[in-house]
Amino acid sequence: MASILDEYEDSLSRSAVLQTGCPSVGIPHSGYVNAQLEKEVPIFTKQRIDFTPPERITSLVVCCNQLCMSLGKDTLLRIDLGKASDPNRVELGRKDDAKVHKMFLDHTGSHLLIALSSTEVLYMNRNGQKVRPLARWKGQLVESVGWNKALGNESSTGPILVGTAQGQIFEAELSASEGGLFGPAPDLYFRPLYVLNEEGGPAPVCSLEAERGPDGRGFVIATTRQRLFQFIGRAVEDAEAQGFSGLFAAYTDHPPPFREFPSNLGYSELAFYTPKLRSAPRAFAWMMGDGVLYGSLDCGRPDSLLSEERVWEYPAGVGPGPGANPPLAIVLTQFHFLLLLADRVEAVCTLTGQVVLRDHFLEKFGPLRHMVKDSSTGHLWAYTERAVFRYHVQREARDVWRTYLDMNRFDLAKEYCRERPDCLDTVLAREADFCFRQHRYLESARCYALTQSYFEEIALKFLEARQEEALAEFLQRKLAGLKPTERTQATLLTTWLTELYLSRLGALQGDPDALNLYRDTRECFRTFLSSPRHKEWLFASRASIHELLASHGDTEHMVYFAVIMQDYERVVAYHCQHEAYEEALAVLARHRDPQLFYKFSPILIRHIPRQLVDAWIEMGSRLDARQLIPALVNYSQGGEAQQVSQAIRYMEFCVNVLGETEQAIHNYLLSLYARGQPDSLLAYLEQAGASPHRVHYDLKYALRLCAEHGHHRACVHVYKVLELYEEAVDLALQVDVDLAKQCADLPEDDEELRKKLWLKIARHVVQEEEDVQTAMACLASCPLLKIEDVLPFFPDFVTIDHFKEAICSSLKAYNHHIQELQREMEEATASAQRIRRDLQELRGRYGTVEPQDKCSTCDFPLLNRPFYLFLCGHMFHADCLLQAVRPGLPAYKQARLEELQRKLGAAPPPTKGSGKAKEAEAGASAGGPSREQLKADLDELVAAECVYCGELMIRSIDRPFIDPQHYEEERHSWL
Repeated sequence: MASILDEYEDSLSRSAVLQTGCPSVGIPHSGYVNAQLEKEVPIFTKQRIDFTPPERITSLVVCCNQLCMSLGKDTLLRIDLGKASDPNRVELGRKDDAKVHKMFLDHTGSHLLIALSSTEVLYMNRNGQKVRPLARWKGQLVESVGWNKALGNESSTGPILVGTAQGQIFEAELSASEGGLFGPAPDLYFRPLYVLNEEGGPAPVCSLEAERGPDGRGFVIATTRQRLFQFIGRAVEDAEAQGFSGLFAAYTDHPPPFREFPSNLGYSELAFYTPKLRSAPRAFAWMMGDGVLYGSLDCGRPDSLLSEERVWEYPAGVGPGPGANPPLAIVLTQFHFLLLLADRVEAVCTLTGQVVLRDHFLEKFGPLRHMVKDSSTGHLWAYTERAVFRYHVQREARDVWRTYLDMNRFDLAKEYCRERPDCLDTVLAREADFCFRQHRYLESARCYALTQSYFEEIALKFLEARQEEALAEFLQRKLAGLKPTERTQATLLTTWLTELYLSRLGALQGDPDALNLYRDTRECFRTFLSSPRHKEWLFASRASIHELLASHGDTEHMVYFAVIMQDYERVVAYHCQHEAYEEALAVLARHRDPQLFYKFSPILIRHIPRQLVDAWIEMGSRLDARQLIPALVNYSQGGEAQQVSQAIRYMEFCVNVLGETEQAIHNYLLSLYARGQPDSLLAYLEQAGASPHRVHYDLKYALRLCAEHGHHRACVHVYKVLELYEEAVDLALQVDVDLAKQCADLPEDDEELRKKLWLKIARHVVQEEEDVQTAMACLASCPLLKIEDVLPFFPDFVTIDHFKEAICSSLKAYNHHIQELQREMEEATASAQRIRRDLQELRGRYGTVEPQDKCSTCDFPLLNRPFYLFLCGHMFHADCLLQAVRPGLPAYKQARLEELQRKLGAAPPPTKGSGKAKEAEAGASAGGPSREQLKADLDELVAAECVYCGELMIRSIDRPFIDPQHYEEERHSWL
């Protein structure tokens, strides 16, 4: 018993393979290598469970990996397939002759119903160990149960439906709770809802399925021997009123819709296919007398759930007729339904109706009894009285694409081979060929573009069919699928597409009846040119595309394509060639590319100078004015006032607004002023200033330019900036004497030169103008000139009367000057006398030092060491004064102080009395300065003034009180 459900025996008793696919062969046009790398696994593989029942098997159910089988009449075997080595055997405890009629297991594998032939029903829960009778159910032979997948759980079934052999449908609910001897019964309620009838009256409810759609609607499908009924209604959400009574109440006055077939097996069976657990079923199969009714379940349809219905007749030798083998059970998979016969299992494809499997069983196992499906695992279970078999379903959809392909259902074929590129390519190629034969050329082109078919072959097909539009679609799709490295292919495709569009536009352009088609084609062409997906390829082949556009004379699209490619140079050149200069300037102004302005300005300025200069000004500092000078020079060479004025306008903007300092710009502006606006020339020069280091033009060039054009005042200004005052005065005298006077006063620091310049002016006035009064006015204007300086310039015939006033003024000035000198001499004499008196008084002054007086610096007694006493009252030790004075002395005085100290230290000390010592001292003084002289020089440096009251203290006002080098030390001393 421990080895009841081993996974596989060492050898399988029998295997079956579903042959619905095509053999693995290469596809010549696809480019794929379709090599079979592993052995094909059969779709349906049968395995006999290594289990020999001690008694005959009367019934078997499987759900949620829970298997229950009844053995004999009184034994129940429960097996958790996850723990197959630990089965649970339960005795039903029946003493009568009642047999197990049917067993029903819910979708959770928790609730088991055992219907007995004695019209009794037993209940057992997966967590319980005993079988409990359902008293309310007694007297009903249960044929079918519709479990509640929405509300059922391990502890309660929720409202369920029960179909009986008398045609009645009951609603019931079971609870797994056990309340002891006097606790509540498991059947909470059991009430009738509806009765199913056939022509002869009530008919057994052979199958019963209850489901809930995604939209919340509930539906029930019930079958009798010949009819399939549908009950559709809104499911009740109220917790107190949950159930099916409201759904069936809608059919009290009228029968529900049903399908009926005349043939009769005496029973029928309904199977659902649900792709995922706890989801709505997708397909159904009803085994009845005429065959198998197969179709889809559409929960969104209001009148009927069944759609795409068709009846597959039973295979030969199967059916209700005489001599035929009637089917016993049916199970439904995704693409097949399996019919259980007494001696075999036959699998039929739901797409074609063909039998793809006939699996015969050995006679030694006995006739087959029933077949069930575990919806949670997808395994199929079949059993006889002495053996149990399990079918594994593997990769059922692997070859379905081929079936759909043969049915020309290409969308489904592509869905089921999406992960197999070789098969997908075959489907796409077949779909493309099919659409081509149906004259759906655009769809065909889209499919061909996704295949690996030979490019030339497909292109020739469309060319032979004269389908340029489809060919263009094919080329566009191929272009979109190219890799970045396939540049050559991309260039060819873009060029070909452009040629196709241009040819089509050319053919449609002259036809007035095809105006709308022409516009649509033009829009498609522009969409192609502006597509971001093709931008890279179009940019790479832009030269060839422009050549094509030019060869077709399509200037409109030439400009459009150039704008898309941002080839604005070509756009501007095109406008200039067609004399559309304003449009060209609009393109330049819109895209603001300085290089394009530099290139096309020489052309545009000859035709639209004012607008171009406005665009330059709007560009501002983005343009380099130096690169625009050639265009302005060529334009302004005509000499017309308008031409020169536009050039001046832009140069003035550069100088006055942008603040340009480039010498070339200022020089060019000078040349424009000199030629066209001489009145502005002098104003510009004066505005530039008189400093030669601050002007931005070339002074020599400006001088030569002004001289060539005869602008003398401007030349005088340039001379002044160059500080060539003599030349400035000489030239100014040719223009205006007042201007010359202004120039003569400029060298303020050189009186000799000023006098010389004024003499030039005086000579010019006297000799050239012969105006004595004006010459005398020059004397008044320049105080450096005297009457004697200008007298040599006058002619001999001039009388003294002309100089009378000037001579008198000069004599008065001399007399006043003599008086001033006398007054200064008297003041100097008085000052010298006061100094002599002060010196005499100083020689007699003295100061008194008391014994308790202290040094002003070190605060020690003053008389301990040599000291200095100042008239202000401060007194210092000699060494203390030396230390206080040294930091404030200049460097050269500090060096002199060190030298005097060194010499004084080397000099011999003074001695008393001896004549020899005096002679030695006299000899030392004869060879160098004496000690007394050194001390006098030292006193002059150190004690010339009080260190606290003299200039030394005033000069040290910006010095910090604490030396920065000793700041930290001083700061820590205060802590």
